[in-house]
Amino acid sequence: MLSSIGVPGLILILIIALVVFGPSKLPEIGKAFGSSLKEFKKATGDIMSDGDSSNKSEHKNKDE
Repeated sequence: MLSSIGVPGLILILIIALVVFGPSKLPEIGKAFGSSLKEFKKATGDIMSDGDSSNKSEHKNKDE
């Protein structure tokens, strides 16, 4: 999805964001977006690890 945007499109999006939100708000927005993304990655990692551990326990029970 992001590969189709390209560098010029990304620069245009950043300029529009700068005009709309102003230079004082952009660091706050970036920090909030980064922390949200971090939490999302952590949650998906926890879900994936829970799924892996349950699959391993199912395989152990089948072997017995």
